Amino acid sequence: METFPVINMEKLNGEERKATMEMIKDACENWGFFELINHSIPCDLMDTVERLTKEHYKKCMEQRFKEFVASKTLAGVEAEVKDMDWESTFFLRHLPVSNMAEIPDLSDEYRMAMKEFALKLEKLAEELLDLLCENLGLEKGYLKKVFYGSKGPTFGTKVSNYPPCPKPDLIKGLRAHTDAGGIILLFQDDKVSGLQLLKDDKWIDVPPMHHSIVVNLGDQLEVITNGKYKSVLHRVVAQTDGTRMSLASFYNPGSDAVIYPAPALVAKETEESNQVYPKFVFEEYMKLYAGLKFQAKEPRFKAMKTMEADVKLDPIATA
Repeated sequence: METFPVINMEKLNGEERKATMEMIKDACENWGFFELINHSIPCDLMDTVERLTKEHYKKCMEQRFKEFVASKTLAGVEAEVKDMDWESTFFLRHLPVSNMAEIPDLSDEYRMAMKEFALKLEKLAEELLDLLCENLGLEKGYLKKVFYGSKGPTFGTKVSNYPPCPKPDLIKGLRAHTDAGGIILLFQDDKVSGLQLLKDDKWIDVPPMHHSIVVNLGDQLEVITNGKYKSVLHRVVAQTDGTRMSLASFYNPGSDAVIYPAPALVAKETEESNQVYPKFVFEEYMKLYAGLKFQAKEPRFKAMKTMEADVKLDPIATA
């Protein structure tokens, strides 16, 4: 059985850089997921964020989940629940404008820690995009430029907790889906597992590792690479013991960014056979995704293809 790809980022700074870049390339082409260790985010900051996230859930969200979700969802249910997830969540927006001050019940300590954590994640996401550019043969900064739009990228964190579930065979923690956006950085619980990805028609566990960051690629990178890299179906399996913490941070294109296959990656024969991914405004894709998240991505791409005649490319991005 293949081993889940774990990338030691310290090795990018020495004689093992070439082999490490090759590991990233293989992970992007064949997995759509990889796990980072020895990255640039301080371990003590991660410990603080984890502690405060779990404290916030216990204090502000656990009882609400038990009252409004747990007590109603599985009462008398014998068949699989396909229209909801066994999770407790809220969303923090960092860019282009933070909503941190508007989220009720967050302590000042938690807000400050999340602000610092988000800045570190943003920097790491941009570093990763440039590593992808290097592997793809694109100029440095190309992906960041495509993501930029008129106001910069959109960036936010989905804070999730997956409580113990009495019937994990009947409901998923989170149903299978691909992520709509660009590059996703996940800080997950290192004790309670549950995240799985689909590879070669088999569900594979994403291993919980202390102080690691799990990276996966969203639909936008599949489009920009014209299918060389693909977003991958993943899900969260509910567990009977322990509450799983998950902080998924989405570094996405700006709402008005125009997304299209990088010209350098579209071969002439591909153009002639019409196997070119669509061109669209990111916001339009998100409107479509909102109602189709838990369905196959291919019809979404097809729908965007039918609309692309109306999309005008940014002349700067294509230069």
